[in-house]
Amino acid sequence: MFELKKLHPGAIEKALQKADRYRLLNEPADAESICRDILAVEPGNAPARMALILSLTDQFVRDGGPDPEQVLRESDGLGTAYDRAYYGGIVCERAGRALLGRSGFGVLYGAYEWFRRAMDRFEEAERLAAPGDASALLRWNTCARLLNTRRDLEPEPASAPTLLE
Repeated sequence: MFELKKLHPGAIEKALQKADRYRLLNEPADAESICRDILAVEPGNAPARMALILSLTDQFVRDGGPDPEQVLRESDGLGTAYDRAYYGGIVCERAGRALLGRSGFGVLYGAYEWFRRAMDRFEEAERLAAPGDASALLRWNTCARLLNTRRDLEPEPASAPTLLE
């Protein structure tokens, strides 16, 4: 087992830039690793936690990707109520989008529920947003448009039939 090397505090800013670059290069696991190195030195580094959350959600579409509920807990660790709500919404929205690329019983119901959870969080973020910041409103509208156009996305029926019926 290898012991991880500690990042020098003076290298954090450039490391964060590298994490962003790896995300842009579609290498989210590399970005995740860098963010974890930064957070090991500065656990309260909000930009690193935000980049970690985004790099984890980038991996939702891959088989064996991270559990969205665990990533959602990462967003609960952000410092402001706005950031917790907004990034929580991002996690939920991306979890829903990842399910759209899968097949199987109940997948579309699950996707619908993730989108609705995202919309709830975006509404909360919108209430907390600084004047002129429409980011949460724009994300909410994106989810609403998707649900309005994808008629196959709907809530799970209250009483789903069983195999014995």
